[in-house]
Amino acid sequence: QVPLVESGGGLVQAGDSLRLSCAASGLTFSRPVMAWFRQVPGKEREFVSGLNWSGDSTLYADSVKGRFTISRDNAANSVTLQMNSLKPEDTAVYYCAAGRLLLRNRGSYGYWGQGTQVTVSS
Repeated sequence: QVPLVESGGGLVQAGDSLRLSCAASGLTFSRPVMAWFRQVPGKEREFVSGLNWSGDSTLYADSVKGRFTISRDNAANSVTLQMNSLKPEDTAVYYCAAGRLLLRNRGSYGYWGQGTQVTVSS
């Protein structure tokens, strides 16, 4: 069983919106922090956004602040990333992650999804 499964990626045009979802199951700890990272070939995986269990504490990368919104549904064990006003530089593989602390470094997250491709054309 894969702990985190992403969905919702695709090909869109600049200015469009896209919604990514991540379903979590089988995590070995409760009340996980959930986050989204992204990676392009040849570059480090970078933090995009994260939020705590209650949803009252969120973090965003400066590059997506004001355009992306993270939310979660604990009853459904899912987290969503609403991406608006997409830009070509948002093109990447997006990964869902789960951890115990709301931090920006990837080492804080012990569970990862398989990734979903987001491509934004100009």
